[in-house]
Amino acid sequence: MLVLGENGTGKSMLAQRLHALSARAGKPLVKVNMGGIPESVFEAEMFGHVRGAFTDAKSDRIGRFELADGGTLFLDEIANIPLAQQPKLLRVLEDGELERVGSSRTLRVDVRLVSATNADLAVEVARGAFRRDLMFRLNTVELHLPPLRERDADIPLLARSFLARFARRYRREDLVLAPSALRALAGHAWPGNVRELSHAIERAVLMLDGNVIDAQALNLKAEGPRALADARALAASGTVTVDEAEERLVRQALERTQGNVQRAASLLGLSRPSLYRRMEKYGIG
Repeated sequence: MLVLGENGTGKSMLAQRLHALSARAGKPLVKVNMGGIPESVFEAEMFGHVRGAFTDAKSDRIGRFELADGGTLFLDEIANIPLAQQPKLLRVLEDGELERVGSSRTLRVDVRLVSATNADLAVEVARGAFRRDLMFRLNTVELHLPPLRERDADIPLLARSFLARFARRYRREDLVLAPSALRALAGHAWPGNVRELSHAIERAVLMLDGNVIDAQALNLKAEGPRALADARALAASGTVTVDEAEERLVRQALERTQGNVQRAASLLGLSRPSLYRRMEKYGIG
């Protein structure tokens, strides 16, 4: 399974949930940041090694595939695997077999693989940085996590979930989110996606003196002009509804770009499909 999405959209959380709901839930979930493994130790990290295989190999060590045997192996930032190492990974995925570095003994492993990236693998293939056969092997099932700015309805649900989690962790279970906080959350652009939202709620829980988290307690910083965030901020003033403000800004963006949907979407901080949905919603032809 291949999970695609921007940084911070919750790809790791999704992998955890997939594992927890699977028949492999009683076995290990092993997470690996592929961008954090130096190429020189890639095979030893992933497949293990035996004593004496290289200078610092003072004892046998099992690799990540063996650690995940029977369970799930989550390979984050999969696009960062060096090209020279990709055939070795492909062989294990196709045959379920590997050898530890320095050993001629073939071992069989049974893992459920979930991989994730914020890169466009088709583009990486086109520029020769990623093997086409490995891409096809990874994306038997492909899921895309939209950025938080395209998931407005999820923001209050996620905020309350994070508040419950951090309230338990820091023993502040009397905390509540004020309406002004919910409006501020809805009006923020969330360039850091779900991760940024989690950090914002945790920071508020830690820094709050009372028990009501309001907009000021969230201390959200603007991350450059975002037209739709401006729409929500305008709506918060009470002069127009969110939909009215949003429709106005969508029309303005299309007028400024002479109907160029791609440029208008970029101006609004949206993907093209998200802008098309709003155009349909507001009857903009």
